[in-house]
Amino acid sequence: MEDGNKKMGRTRILLADDHVVLTDMLVNLLAQHFEVIGVAHDGRSLIAKAKLERPDVVVTDISMPDLNGIDAARTLRKEATSSKLLFLSMYADLPLVEEAFRAGASGYVLKICGADELIKAIQCVAKGATYITPLLAGDLISTLLTAGPQHGNGETALTLRQREVLQLLAEGKTMKQVATQLGISTRTTESHKYEIMRQLGVQNTAELIRYAVRIKLV
Repeated sequence: MEDGNKKMGRTRILLADDHVVLTDMLVNLLAQHFEVIGVAHDGRSLIAKAKLERPDVVVTDISMPDLNGIDAARTLRKEATSSKLLFLSMYADLPLVEEAFRAGASGYVLKICGADELIKAIQCVAKGATYITPLLAGDLISTLLTAGPQHGNGETALTLRQREVLQLLAEGKTMKQVATQLGISTRTTESHKYEIMRQLGVQNTAELIRYAVRIKLV
């Protein structure tokens, strides 16, 4: 009975990463300290499981199929879920870190970190604090202190639906497949595509894909 009460009091974790071997290792590691309630391997599964299970902390990668971690975070924040979001990513570039926090992250850790740091980060965000890996914190603070007002660019100008369409097209899905997955008509999908091309000033699908790769949607 005592063990059950302890388990109930543990921080509830949802993991999201498309690398199955990595999530298996993380489950084994984190289960020693937290209650791991589920694993998702793409952004849409992450949203569905987070809404259903209401974890205390979502530990998510950025690059995932169907919907990336940052746009999944935006969707969860729009739906006012209370789960804290901790990004565990290979990407150390500061603009992406800033975007993660603007999307609603409470923490950001690099995949090269040690187990102790990841556990500390989860404990930190679970308590309502913010955690940034020391490898990035100094540079990020300097960037924020010296940066001017945020005016946005082509990437941030795209709507969430446009980013969803762009990611799915860049993953090689047809217009019909994109439409089916998003629950919209093929004509609407085509309209989104051509509006994205107009906004970004690109001329063809190959340029769209290169753009999606550059901003790490895929």
